[in-house]
Amino acid sequence: MNQITPPPKLDIIPPSAPFSDAQRSWLNGFFAGLLSPDVAAPLSAEQGAAVMQGAAGDGDDGEAPWHDQTMPIAERMKLAEGRPLRRKMMAAMAQQDCGQCGYNCHDYSEAIASRSEARLNLCVPGGKETARMLKSLYEELDKAPVAKSADKPDAAAPAVTVTIAEPGRSRDNPVTATFLSRRLLNKGKSEKETYHVEFDLSDSKLDYVVGDSFGVFARNDVGLVDQIIALLGASHTTRVNGKTLREVLIDDVSLSPAPDTLFELISFITGGAAREKARALAQGEDPDGDAASLDVMAALQKFSGTRPHPEAFVEALEPLQPRLYSISSSHNATPGKLSLTVDSVRYVIGKRKRLGVASTFLGERINEGDKLKVYVQKAHGFGLPQDPKTPVIMIGPGTGIAPFRAFLLDRKATGAPGKNWLFFGHQRSDCDFFYQDELNAMKTSGVLTRLSLAWSRDGEKKFYVQDRMREVGRELWTWLADGAHFYVCGDAKRMAKDVERALVDIIAQFGARSTDEAVSFVAELKKTGRFQADVY
Repeated sequence: MNQITPPPKLDIIPPSAPFSDAQRSWLNGFFAGLLSPDVAAPLSAEQGAAVMQGAAGDGDDGEAPWHDQTMPIAERMKLAEGRPLRRKMMAAMAQQDCGQCGYNCHDYSEAIASRSEARLNLCVPGGKETARMLKSLYEELDKAPVAKSADKPDAAAPAVTVTIAEPGRSRDNPVTATFLSRRLLNKGKSEKETYHVEFDLSDSKLDYVVGDSFGVFARNDVGLVDQIIALLGASHTTRVNGKTLREVLIDDVSLSPAPDTLFELISFITGGAAREKARALAQGEDPDGDAASLDVMAALQKFSGTRPHPEAFVEALEPLQPRLYSISSSHNATPGKLSLTVDSVRYVIGKRKRLGVASTFLGERINEGDKLKVYVQKAHGFGLPQDPKTPVIMIGPGTGIAPFRAFLLDRKATGAPGKNWLFFGHQRSDCDFFYQDELNAMKTSGVLTRLSLAWSRDGEKKFYVQDRMREVGRELWTWLADGAHFYVCGDAKRMAKDVERALVDIIAQFGARSTDEAVSFVAELKKTGRFQADVY
């Protein structure tokens, strides 16, 4: 019997390539088969799919466990242990696909990993801790092993092609809009200050679809700017980057929170214990237990007497980021106009009042007829069903009503026959019922099929939208069984989680399923686009 000599082993895929041993073995065999078909038997399609599952996407199917903006960053990073750097970068980002960075999270991480994006501070929800983690991961890029070949000895991850978006379609290419008006939505003794804000887009020719978000380039408060200039011991007319110091601080840089680079600068120009504290703060430590409260002004006050040169000071600050808001109007209903529903953010730390930059800019500082830079951020997986006959269930307490007002106005304008059910809630019915007359009119006309309300401060016991959902669980399940799409907008950390938990309970109770089966049912709703969230 002639002994058959085994074919030589071909290591076409190098050990440094980002594949498991099984995946690498299959790929070597696959390419060997292409090069020498007589000595390699290809796997079946099913076998190949089983072995290669997850290779192209590093095991990330879009529902990876670290994609939870309510999870502490340390937990997210632990879940990403052993993953490629690009996936660790996604785990570091606090909110998946919010769009504020101008990317979705996957593309932002790919752009950083391929070095086509050098800005590591664009993740607005993640803030300083995400920027620190991205910086740390970015520094690992030079240490990470990369695949090599004869043609490309230093081949790394494929570069992400960055294209300049059309005017008004990206934070990097904004257009100008005109501020039209603001109207207070609260009444009487409300604890909130919420505005309906309108813009004129006619000059920019910008349009949008419901579900999209609106990016606003706000300006810092002049009073805060002048206090900071006084702490610097500088003149507001000092020239920096071709503008006055005052103009730069109003328009170009963020004044909250204080960035690590500011503490680094302070450590260079101070001494003793102050230097050690500044160094510790620059490294993310909290020597005095007040790091979380340190905006730029508080940092200067903490290191009083330290007066950086204006140019060095400005260089140490982060760029002023645009803010994104859910659009609360429909282009089909009011072409050329756009509205937002904005809570003015004000709070006190110590004895000093702090202001939300964009919310108070829109709520009090911008005037009718003023121009500002804006853009439309296209929604990813959040919008009305393609079939206008599909029923929709919308859960939007507080300013979470914004996109659902847009949905209703759009369905009214287009004559969509699908049923519409809105759950709205807030603190008090007599002063926090946003768009009350408008919603009641829609209910009377039939556009709004059902309106379910929940007021958390009207009674002795707090009552929320998820509580109202449970009360009408049988009807809600009937709508879902009839193919309704389910939407939620608002606070991610508490409300959205509580709403999803209530939905699981309703499906289990009225859909005759176990809890695990109800969880799977909700997962399938998400996978098929029937459960969509716009949370922050």
